[in-house]
Amino acid sequence: MKIIKSDAQWQQELTPEEYYVARQKGTERAFTGRYWDTFSAGIYRCVGCGTPLFSSDTKFDAGCGWPSYFEPINPEHVREERDTSHGMVRTEILCNICDAHLGHVFPDGPPPTGLRYCINSLSLRFEPAE
Repeated sequence: MKIIKSDAQWQQELTPEEYYVARQKGTERAFTGRYWDTFSAGIYRCVGCGTPLFSSDTKFDAGCGWPSYFEPINPEHVREERDTSHGMVRTEILCNICDAHLGHVFPDGPPPTGLRYCINSLSLRFEPAE
């Protein structure tokens, strides 16, 4: 089920930094996000709608300064779009439920997928395992 809200609603629900990344396709600086060096067991949910996106079981240290995962919990929860901003061609990753910008996916990750989902901490909320 798609979640659609006005910009005013998003600005009310998210911090200014979260809004910049999730709704305006911003990027946090490398090695500054709240989860780039978090390796506790749990689930990473979308900051906008709470959809479960990534599991700590798929998180790895890519050395890039952003949380990195080799696959989403459910491929239907993320959407890929071509991104030609900043003079580059990349594959943007968005939450398929609320359209929040999450980050980008690259073909340089570990087995078994060979993918690196490079995600902004500001697009995520971590729910520790019990």
